[in-house]
Amino acid sequence: MTTPAPRPSSGTLPRTTLRDLPLPLDAAVLDRAAHRRGEPDLVRTLRGEATTRVVLVHRGRLALAGPGPTDGVALLDPAALADVGAAADEDQARWLFLGEGDGVAYVALVLPDDADADEVDIEGVDASDPFAVLARERSWSGLRELVGGLGAPLAGLATEAVALAAWHANHTRCPRCGGRTTVENGGWTRRCVAQGVELYPRTDPAVIMTVVHGEGDDERLLLGHAAHWPERRFSTLAGYVEPGESLESAVRREVAEEAGVVVGEVAYRGSQPWPFPASLMLGFAARAQTTELHVDGVELTDARWFTRPELAAAVRTGDVLLPGRASIARSLVEDWFGDRLPDA
Repeated sequence: MTTPAPRPSSGTLPRTTLRDLPLPLDAAVLDRAAHRRGEPDLVRTLRGEATTRVVLVHRGRLALAGPGPTDGVALLDPAALADVGAAADEDQARWLFLGEGDGVAYVALVLPDDADADEVDIEGVDASDPFAVLARERSWSGLRELVGGLGAPLAGLATEAVALAAWHANHTRCPRCGGRTTVENGGWTRRCVAQGVELYPRTDPAVIMTVVHGEGDDERLLLGHAAHWPERRFSTLAGYVEPGESLESAVRREVAEEAGVVVGEVAYRGSQPWPFPASLMLGFAARAQTTELHVDGVELTDARWFTRPELAAAVRTGDVLLPGRASIARSLVEDWFGDRLPDA
């Protein structure tokens, strides 16, 4: 395999964003049509329209249009789901309004967890249950495995459906009183029955960054290995933003905590939703002021500096496994490198 020719460094952080690079989950081309969410019986009405299309979600996975991930996400006619209509009406959270585009409205149907899509015989579930039948008849795949082969409209739609379904799964109860909540606004609001408090989908901001040191051919990139990752997996450092903390401060704190490196200049590069279950990854490039590494041994068990030729060689030989192409981490690394790096 031919090693890509790396781009020389100018010694300064880039000032442009990542918008010219592929960020598969950052594909918000669908109009979410927030102005329609308050329409009475919106989803019920849309289910009766022949132009509406339905995405199926089950335990964070998506129903496929064929037997494998390369077949893409299934977009179903509501008429094909007539048998599950009555059962789904008992829990409005199962039907979620995603948006519209080119005269087509999109909704998600979230199957209950016990409609096990991996087993033909579902213990404790009536085999004739419409959700169980639907689960058995479809092939399913996680978002990570799908996004690389999806076009922008479907990638954005799939990301939205998985993220919103995850929020509902984790917020059936009011965080204030523990009471039951009901669903409103096409699935974009939950309301506490006892207190009337409105609850909205949450997003957890996290910073993810390339950390570099040196100039020209000697410029090096810092990559780390997390304790729970497979052997030889290395990626950019990342972490959640803490309360009362700026994004730039979070970058400096995370790098210092995980690798013992002091960071100076920080530049924003781009963002991408990461609905596992509710993160927004905010990408940065940072310049290190120190190079001695002291991994924390908790989040990171290894960290290394790589020049561009060193990284290319390590990836080519399999000594380093980079993140998948669904992640902003891969885009950040390749943006620094200056070219596409080979997959494992």
